[in-house]
Amino acid sequence: MCRWLAYSGSPVLLEDLLYKPQNSLIVQSLHAQLGAEPTNGDGFGIAWYGDPPTPGEFRSTEPAWNDRNLRDLAAHISSRRVFAHIRASTGSPVQLTNCHPFRHGRWLWMHNGYIGNLSAVKRDLVLAVDPGLYPEIEGSTDSELFFYLALTYGLEEDPPAAVARAVGHIEAVGRDRGVDFPIQMTVATTDGDTTWAFRYSSEGRSRSLFHSTDVATLREQYPENPVLHLVSDDARLIVSEPLGDLRGAWREVPESSCVVVRGGEQELLPFLPVGPLVGV
Repeated sequence: MCRWLAYSGSPVLLEDLLYKPQNSLIVQSLHAQLGAEPTNGDGFGIAWYGDPPTPGEFRSTEPAWNDRNLRDLAAHISSRRVFAHIRASTGSPVQLTNCHPFRHGRWLWMHNGYIGNLSAVKRDLVLAVDPGLYPEIEGSTDSELFFYLALTYGLEEDPPAAVARAVGHIEAVGRDRGVDFPIQMTVATTDGDTTWAFRYSSEGRSRSLFHSTDVATLREQYPENPVLHLVSDDARLIVSEPLGDLRGAWREVPESSCVVVRGGEQELLPFLPVGPLVGV
């Protein structure tokens, strides 16, 4: 599987997110504690928002713990919204176009999990992608295909509804092909202003996902913790696994849920797939 984080709040250096925490994403690339496997060395990607409307991005097939360019860039780039992903391939090639996050205009997408028995369902899923979007698919992962299905179903207008319809379509096709558990997912997507994160699996046993708690409250509880004074009150993190063991700093995202982060506001919503619409 993979590990990822999504940050929003006051601008922070990427190295403060990727390298400095006790259980940083770089540590997780070698020693993940809650993943399906401890090592996530099949490439990585980071994406961040600055002055241009579209996000910047740096992806590599190198293991994150071994990339000197990442270390250097992380010490010089700061951003108010960051996506970062370390990859453990479920079978697709280790190549640049298969590294997350995926980008479409100002939108980003990253995924931990898989579409079950992709070889049996891929043709039907690809044919469901909007013909105008299909040429933008560059890699061979189920994650990128999932992204373009969500875009086809209206991600740019209503992300929760679009992801629900995409997942419903994947499950319908999978079960028609005899796949018991068609999808396993934690997903994050953003337009640069709002982040949506989803935790769901057909089996009802989804990969781990956590969100940070209120920074102002933590600052009162731990006034001597320097990290809490580096970020604004509206700072929020959604992560595959906690970045540290500070008591009260992390809450698990419930099964079949969607977390919405907009500024300092955070909302937890139920998430359920929506089956294909007959005749559409």
